[in-house]
Amino acid sequence: MDLGDGVSGPFFDWRIMKTREEALKFGLTFEDVYKDAPFHDLNWQLIRYKGNKKAFLWTYEMDGKIHINVKVDPIKAFFWRDKYKSVLPGYHQNKEHWNTVILDGSIPDEDIKIMIEESYVLISDSPSKRIYDAVRRIPKGKVATYAQIAKEAGNEKMSRAVGNALHKNPDPSTIPCHRVVNSKGELAEAFVFGGVNIQKERLEKEGVKVIGNKVDLSKYQWEG
Repeated sequence: MDLGDGVSGPFFDWRIMKTREEALKFGLTFEDVYKDAPFHDLNWQLIRYKGNKKAFLWTYEMDGKIHINVKVDPIKAFFWRDKYKSVLPGYHQNKEHWNTVILDGSIPDEDIKIMIEESYVLISDSPSKRIYDAVRRIPKGKVATYAQIAKEAGNEKMSRAVGNALHKNPDPSTIPCHRVVNSKGELAEAFVFGGVNIQKERLEKEGVKVIGNKVDLSKYQWEG
């Protein structure tokens, strides 16, 4: 059991991001990004996306605590603010599109990372963003293959990248990765969705018939 930055054990793992260094380190794990300190003030350190030089993660210390600003879909802005008292309207930024997150130990590491990743997806024009946008277009009752999503995202050769992006899906509620199958119509391995038959159950709930862990592409494949 680890009682350092969080609490962990065989049945409980709740790590907490508290420092600027942890936030910046995670921000730098995304594709085509770099760190910047544009105001000649090291209290303000940002992570930008190289493609358009826009910042998706702002870090600064205020009132003795590290704060981060992240871009947010306006629909989800209030979800995070209602869920955590330490998520506030964006400090010195558009309060409809930005949230400020205080790293005071009250928010699980997992949710902070989700907010940072959502910000990156909104700011960037990365392959992952294009993949997520393509998956969002798959209608209920239909499925698409990895190769099909790769083509929709602009590069038919990046089927493997589709799998990697969906494995890190930042928002399953709006990015329906359960509607993506392989070229034979077969479902993903159980671990991908956290348990046996979860993908099957979600598809069947939407009217897609699954037989022997396989979908009939001639009947259910999305035409795009």
